Amino acid sequence: MKTYNVAVIGATGMVGQRFCLLLENHPWFRVVALAASPASAGKTYREAVAGRWAMTSPIPEKFADLVVLDAEADLPKIADMVDFVFCAVNMKKEEIKALEERYAKAEVPVISNNSAHRFTPDVPMIIPEINPEHAEIISAQRKRLGTQRGFIAVKSNCSLQSYVPALHPLRGFGVSKVAVSTYQAISGAGKTFDRMPEIIDNVIPYIGGEEEKSEREPLKIWGSVRGDEIVCADSPKITAQCLRVPVSDGHTASVFVSFDKKPTKEEILQAWASFAGLPQKLQLPSAPKQFIHYFEENDRPQAKLDRMLENGMAVSVGRLREDIVFDYKFVCLSHNTLRGAAGGAVLMAELLCQMMYI
Repeated sequence: MKTYNVAVIGATGMVGQRFCLLLENHPWFRVVALAASPASAGKTYREAVAGRWAMTSPIPEKFADLVVLDAEADLPKIADMVDFVFCAVNMKKEEIKALEERYAKAEVPVISNNSAHRFTPDVPMIIPEINPEHAEIISAQRKRLGTQRGFIAVKSNCSLQSYVPALHPLRGFGVSKVAVSTYQAISGAGKTFDRMPEIIDNVIPYIGGEEEKSEREPLKIWGSVRGDEIVCADSPKITAQCLRVPVSDGHTASVFVSFDKKPTKEEILQAWASFAGLPQKLQLPSAPKQFIHYFEENDRPQAKLDRMLENGMAVSVGRLREDIVFDYKFVCLSHNTLRGAAGGAVLMAELLCQMMYI
């Protein structure tokens, strides 16, 4: 397999740190550059993250002495060094859109963890097991940008990664209505407990912009490529509430769902157990062998016990039962900075390499 030279743009933030850990020993991807804001540029990576390293594993020694580049000023230099970049910057939305387009126009594919381009019509928002076919829109995007190699592909919001994978194998039964409440870990806000004391002994019932993303983004994921854009699906109707809870990692979702043609419980369990996407068929390095795991125990899944299932890349489901308002209800869990953020982006990059877009 070819080795790809990559850079992490936004390497000092929490998701950037997670990228560094995931890429430390990746069999295909070799990190040749780390970039961040001007405040970090010129420092070694160890110096740049001093006092704010948020991972439980130590800083990878192979990256510790790399000098951090300026994500904007050093863009031409980075473009000459890499085959593609991972992007997880903390900037205003319009600034992120402009920066990612600059990289793409410099003929650098951008695998983005940011939300800025999620509703750009010709930018694919890919969960690799669910909608890999959306990659075909890249040719239309390249035409718009005037590029041969450069493009932008984004991953969806981390809160979706728990319940959308569980709903996807059930769409053959006609998923019509979904109500979901997500209970989201503090790492989703880039925080640790020492940096977010207000969450101790507390639940915060609002996360800015999260509910809109949770209701809208699945419809793009389940949409279809038509000409030079991705057209969002019309259904199902999704209503969401998103709460921040005192958990370090792992987003839990409580899901209620109704169908056009109500399946049996056994049919739902079989749909989950048998589901496999293209990453499993291709045996991509970061792909879980079993994408969806169902727990029979009444008190599972639990964030502390189950978030690291299959290296944090699997989705856990439990408590499937009939409901008196909707047809069924169940609980889901995914690791928000692995499957939901950096890991999902690495898996998407592996997929796009195998599909010859990179």
